[in-house]
Amino acid sequence: MAKDFENEILDEEEELELFEHFSFVVDKGQSLTRIDKFLTDKVANATRNKVQNAIEAGNVLVNGKPTKSNYKVKPFDEIKVFLEKPPRDTEVVPEKIPLDIVYEDEHLLVVNKPASMVVHPAHGNWTGTLVNALVYYFNQLPTLPGNTGRPGLVHRIDKDTSGLLVVAKSELAMTDLANQFFHHHIDRTYLALVWGEPKEEEGTIRAHVGRSAKDRKVMDAYPDGSQGKHAVTHWKVLKRLRYVSLIQCNLETGRTHQIRAHMKFIGHPLFNDALYGGDKIRKGTQFSKYKAFVQNCFDIMPRQALHAMSLGFVHPVTKKKLYFEAALPQDFSTVLEKWENYVKFET
Repeated sequence: MAKDFENEILDEEEELELFEHFSFVVDKGQSLTRIDKFLTDKVANATRNKVQNAIEAGNVLVNGKPTKSNYKVKPFDEIKVFLEKPPRDTEVVPEKIPLDIVYEDEHLLVVNKPASMVVHPAHGNWTGTLVNALVYYFNQLPTLPGNTGRPGLVHRIDKDTSGLLVVAKSELAMTDLANQFFHHHIDRTYLALVWGEPKEEEGTIRAHVGRSAKDRKVMDAYPDGSQGKHAVTHWKVLKRLRYVSLIQCNLETGRTHQIRAHMKFIGHPLFNDALYGGDKIRKGTQFSKYKAFVQNCFDIMPRQALHAMSLGFVHPVTKKKLYFEAALPQDFSTVLEKWENYVKFET
């Protein structure tokens, strides 16, 4: 059981930046060559074994499709490669970074993470993370097996998603909270501003979530369950604003980019979500005034409009039900108010 929930928790908001991206268009004079040899010669410091492992994992695409090691490259083939970054020393450097602590006792704390803060050290973000701040604040945090370098964490949220996380301060709390996450006993509510107005007032999205074959930094929804992992998102409309809607999402599972991928899947990507197409005008008019208004909103909130608003769980020791809420951060609340005023005064 321990291994099972370890795998479940580590999947939560998995770091997609662990892949190095290379893109090639094969020269017109290229002779037929096995792709594993071609890439070993082409990519600096890439061993044949590393390339073959990437191919086997589906991380090498030829003309948009996964390939095999014995494929022979041809002139004008478009090749994309995603290679894992080399491991780094997992020691976390304590850093004096302010924390917005919502609740704390000897076993756990709940923090309100600002947008733009990475949760834990990873490629490209070895410092300045929430974990660096936590280790400075309390240097005896426990670590889940297989989660080295991420002390205290039992779940994660994206860098540009704001909101609540619970952090374990004791081994007992870590094991118990991880078990609650695994059995989907944690109550999590997100607020999201999405493009368009859903036809229904509420619904449930049941579609596996897994990496896109075309872009390994993006997650796709697979309703037939052919790829990815089981994922369920419950949503309901809180406010309709003609061109956008404020919705509430409750998670049964916590897959990487789950809300972002699921909302795109049903045709309502998150507002200003660059990875999932929300950073373009998806609904509305072609008038220059409207375009300027939307761009101004993008400038105010240069991230996906997603906030982890509430978190509920049973305390690992007292067994009391705890519930916490975090108000919308200023960028989100400002943009929401601007949309409310725009719709009000446009009619």
